[in-house]
Amino acid sequence: MLRIYNTLSRKKEPFIPMESRKVRMYVCGMTTYSDAHIGHARTYVAFDIIRRYLEYKGYEVNYIQNITDIDDKIIKAAAEKNMDPLEYSDYYARRALGDMEALGVRKANFYPKASEHIDGMIELTSLLIRRGYAYVADGDVYFSVEKFQEYGKLSGQDMKQIKAGARIKPGEKKKKPEDFALWKAAKPGEPKWKSPWGEGRPGWHIECSVMSSLYLGIPFDIHGGGQDLIFPHHENEIAQAEAAYGKTFVNYWMHSGMLKVEGEKMSKSIGNIINVRDAIKRWDPEVIRFFFASYHYRSPADFSEEALKNAENAVKRLRIAREKLEEAARREAEEERMDEEAMDFLKKVEEAKKKFEDAMDDDFNTPRALEALFDLVRESNKYLMEGKVSSKACRSALETFLKMANVLTLLQEEKKKVDEGALRKLADKYGIKEAESEKIIEALIEIRRKARMEKNYALADEIRDGLKNMGIELEDVGKETRWRIV
Repeated sequence: MLRIYNTLSRKKEPFIPMESRKVRMYVCGMTTYSDAHIGHARTYVAFDIIRRYLEYKGYEVNYIQNITDIDDKIIKAAAEKNMDPLEYSDYYARRALGDMEALGVRKANFYPKASEHIDGMIELTSLLIRRGYAYVADGDVYFSVEKFQEYGKLSGQDMKQIKAGARIKPGEKKKKPEDFALWKAAKPGEPKWKSPWGEGRPGWHIECSVMSSLYLGIPFDIHGGGQDLIFPHHENEIAQAEAAYGKTFVNYWMHSGMLKVEGEKMSKSIGNIINVRDAIKRWDPEVIRFFFASYHYRSPADFSEEALKNAENAVKRLRIAREKLEEAARREAEEERMDEEAMDFLKKVEEAKKKFEDAMDDDFNTPRALEALFDLVRESNKYLMEGKVSSKACRSALETFLKMANVLTLLQEEKKKVDEGALRKLADKYGIKEAESEKIIEALIEIRRKARMEKNYALADEIRDGLKNMGIELEDVGKETRWRIV
């Protein structure tokens, strides 16, 4: 039986979803003020594996991951670029989702944006005011932490610790330092929406309470995110939702461990933040995913050259094993009846599968699951060296091998990468000075659009064919042209 470590209870618990074969799962998404980095990747690969194993066990998973597109950091960064904050955040949201897809992380079922759920946030804030858990202070609305008796139950902090660490910043009008904002009064140049308390925008914490409950109901099964979100973000989510609705918000809270780079915490001051798009230029996406899977999702991980090299060698072994099994599985056999050696081989395959499932059932223990995967590789190599093999046995072993690997995000069909050198040559040919691949492609599409308007079809076709030769396919839909890597 699957057991999950629940941050709320601080122990492993049997997993019993609200509905027998369905799982409702919410993972906090990015605040899109800059590109996704490998710390984000660590979290989303971890929860991709968790989702895949739930599906492996026969559950239908509804996986929601929000996009925070209203936030102080976004507003500040957009102002520096002289851009509208929502346009700015949308640009980075598209880049972040594209980077995760390029890394090989499966898409969520839905990505709700905070800016598209303002009405729900106003409704929840109004309900909290009516129930006595929130108060208005000159256009701002704050949650009164002391009114929620169970505050601190997720993070394990008591109110004395929380009060000792809380401060009132200049301009804040809250009654107590530990209170947090549900709604912020509008400031000049910021995005704003009408509310019963005047124009303003929501606080960060209320966004996830509203979006998760809207799409998954209350309570739902799993709420995930990085360990850095336990306090105050997830603590505040619980307080808001349970104070408003008077019942349990989430049944299982799951948190992924932090990521270091060469033994150091990632930070701008050190300059060791590695963006996903830079990482996948240097390392094969599958190698990065293997590296993440080699750590238990709750453990800290250290992103280093040595660890990536070890992951690269391990991925090579897996790919070679797949090729050997595929070759043996394709062989024509006069008789599909399996001999004693084949039956013994399949018994070893089943033992590896059982070891894999036992590991994953123990709070998604991916390091032990990888051991089981390599047990299967070792047994396959021994069997294939015996000479005469059963193609039927190899087909069965290959199927099991690929299913196990796929749960760990491995041995996927990797997406073709753009040949950046060829793209740069094409950009130079048409006088495009942009540095980033996406902007080059968009500039080429714009030149092609103008050429078509001027009925210069030879130039339009030349650009289309040039992009096609490097694996970029264009699709004209009305006046819009879409592109994708094939």
